[in-house]
Amino acid sequence: MEQFNDEQLMQKVKNGDLDSLAPLFEKYHVRLYNFFLRLTQNKDISRDLTQNVFRRIISYRKSYDNKWKFKSWMYQIARNVHLKHYQENKFLRSDFHETDKLEVDSKSALEEMDMESKKSTLYEALNQLSPEQRELLELSRFQGLKYQEISEITGSSVTAIKVKVHRAMHKLRELYFELA
Repeated sequence: MEQFNDEQLMQKVKNGDLDSLAPLFEKYHVRLYNFFLRLTQNKDISRDLTQNVFRRIISYRKSYDNKWKFKSWMYQIARNVHLKHYQENKFLRSDFHETDKLEVDSKSALEEMDMESKKSTLYEALNQLSPEQRELLELSRFQGLKYQEISEITGSSVTAIKVKVHRAMHKLRELYFELA
């Protein structure tokens, strides 16, 4: 079976072969869901936004340009989907609490409680950052995108992205230690 890279698959989608979107969906839907989950803190909304991204990929397939990496183009769409959702629902808050996978290990109950407390403090600090700062940290730290890719997605220079991520990390650190 012939293997295609993301850009080749998207080119096939652009040319009308919508079945070629399936491998891209399989590869990226969990990443997008996690991206939205950390930004919205709502599982249902994250699921909907992930579906909206793939709907838009189909709708805007003719605008895809091979000079863009598919992943960068997809995250640009995801950003726009999130921004639209945020603008329409500015005042919605979630009672989201991350549920951890059950792990069988030898951690004591005290270690578990300490870890949960630290994680809770981190999420609380993240929620106090601006939406732009949360998004940059999500893209760079949680999604593992390179500064160049984030630059393509946001339209800011690589240098500006580095500075913004550095400032967001500094602010997160400050907030975390104020809350801890």
